[in-house]
Amino acid sequence: MVEQAFSHLDTAPVDEPRPHSITADFSSDRSVFKNVSWSKAMMWIFLLSDTFVFSCFLISYMTARMSTTVPWPNSSEVFALTIGGRSLPLILIAIMTFVLISSSGTMAMAVNWGYRHDRRKTAALMLLTALLGATFLGMQAFEWSKLIHEGVRPWTNPWGAAQFGSSFFMITGFHGTHVTFGVIFLLIIARKVWRGDFDQGRRGFFTSRKGRYEAVEIMGLYWHFVDLVWVFIFAFLYLW
Repeated sequence: MVEQAFSHLDTAPVDEPRPHSITADFSSDRSVFKNVSWSKAMMWIFLLSDTFVFSCFLISYMTARMSTTVPWPNSSEVFALTIGGRSLPLILIAIMTFVLISSSGTMAMAVNWGYRHDRRKTAALMLLTALLGATFLGMQAFEWSKLIHEGVRPWTNPWGAAQFGSSFFMITGFHGTHVTFGVIFLLIIARKVWRGDFDQGRRGFFTSRKGRYEAVEIMGLYWHFVDLVWVFIFAFLYLW
């Protein structure tokens, strides 16, 4: 009897390790996105697609600038402001860049306080971010009006290559549209945070589950992307 029992154990099937496959590699990636909400995943997909759009705009700008035979306008002269009888090149653009980068810092602090469920500080920092974004848009509107008054059009300008106007208005206008939508949604989310919608679990537009400030984080992803894109626009459109 004992020998039969041991012989049965010896002949029991043993699970062999399954061969490594490409399918196993790809299927294991589901753990990375397992706990990610649809709203955050869709925001990342949107930002990725928007990256391609801005890349196409900047590549088209570089292609037009390098291929034209007419001299390209000097950015230091085009974007200069006269203050106190002195011409200051790129002073307005420098202030605009400082304001927008500063708004990225306030947005990061808003997300941080959102994690701590401090709705008053979160809402205040989001409102400050929206104020900085609106300030940036106001300065950009002043820049556009100044250039239009000086004769810049999408099809011509008084300083050189005609492609300058179309490239400038297309790229800065598209980015300014993103900033405008960002300011609007910042105000919407800040109002919800201030009312305590995320703490009370109140259902509504952009309201997530009770106790979760994920909407603030998603708004932060969008705003940081807008700021990062401006860094590339500043480098290629104004400094080059």
